[in-house]
Amino acid sequence: MTIGLIFKIAAVGILVSVLGQVLKHSGREDQAFLTSLAGLLLVLFWIVPYIAQLFETIETLFNL
Repeated sequence: MTIGLIFKIAAVGILVSVLGQVLKHSGREDQAFLTSLAGLLLVLFWIVPYIAQLFETIETLFNL
């Protein structure tokens, strides 16, 4: 995992929280929820390959 990925995740978190607050204060709670969900899915798509690599490493470590 690179430090760039951590910065990208932090940037998405900041952006989603700002957009969520703006949308909530303007009375668009549904769109704020969808923005949060989209941010979560984006970060999950970035992290899934690293999780798969972790499981492969654990599997080879224990020779399952």
